Amino acid sequence: MNIKMVLLASAAAFAASTPVLAADAIVAAEPEPVEYVRVCDAYGTGYFYIPGTETCLKIEGYIRFQVNVGPTSDTNDSSWDAVTRGQVQFTAKSDTEYGPLTGVIVLQANADNATDQDTILDSAYLDVAGFRAGLFYSWWDDGLSGETDDIGSNVTLHNSIRYQYETGSFYAGLSVDELEDGVFKAGEEPNNVGVAFGIGGTAGAFSYQVTGGYDFDNEDGAIRAMGTAEIGPGTLGLAAVYSSGPNSYYSIAEWAVAAEYAIKATDKLKVTPGVQYYGNYFGSGSDVPDDFDGLGDAWKVGLTVDYQIVDNFYAKASVQYLDPEDGDDVTTGYFRLQRSF
Repeated sequence: MNIKMVLLASAAAFAASTPVLAADAIVAAEPEPVEYVRVCDAYGTGYFYIPGTETCLKIEGYIRFQVNVGPTSDTNDSSWDAVTRGQVQFTAKSDTEYGPLTGVIVLQANADNATDQDTILDSAYLDVAGFRAGLFYSWWDDGLSGETDDIGSNVTLHNSIRYQYETGSFYAGLSVDELEDGVFKAGEEPNNVGVAFGIGGTAGAFSYQVTGGYDFDNEDGAIRAMGTAEIGPGTLGLAAVYSSGPNSYYSIAEWAVAAEYAIKATDKLKVTPGVQYYGNYFGSGSDVPDDFDGLGDAWKVGLTVDYQIVDNFYAKASVQYLDPEDGDDVTTGYFRLQRSF
């Protein structure tokens, strides 16, 4: 025991007398400054400041699974097809002396199966002080809330320049549209241009919109009026459209009228029956006629059901029956599940 204590005391004395060299010192690294993402509430919910800038960014989108039912194009037999879509939208906003400067990019990916897929630029535009330029949907993309009405253009996404004046309950605008992928007649080239206008607003429980467009290459135009009103347990929607001849803004028929009644059965369930009648119905196809003369009429009836499963997740089912005078009747429909974020 005595020898052990002597050895321990000697070791302690040696350690106390040994100098600590500078190379042996342990220096703790200074923590890197962290810049946390700041919420931007100037433009509504969902925006945050891009770190190091005064630009606010919002990221949103949806995932959709849908099963379509209808006749095939080659055999006209009834068939079904499942498709999936993913879409993401980036919206950037910042203050300027002219008002908010907005930039929007929408990317969309569609998959019919593992090998048949495509990714497209669904929209990309800049907007400031009412002026918008880029690739975006025209007023002709708007419609009633159900799936029965067929009162829009075959292609509603254009490279365009437009100005739109807005107040809280009214807007009016004018656009110049490149109609490169629009409707063109035999002997014409798909390089035409069009001018469109949109006027709309709300007045209490009533909303309205008037849209028009003139296709310079086809030398024809179209005009459309829509209105909705809250009546009873739902919303009544009415629409009418007229086209002077087949053109990129409306070529489905010379004229058409549509009506629907969106019934809010519960807080989560909406049922929308609809009907539409076409005068001088052409439909769609590559052999676009010079005019609508001699074409037969058509009518359409359908039902759409929307159900909110939980917040940001809903189901939709729709079935439509079309009976053209100059062709075979057809029944189509789909079932959809969609999660938004």
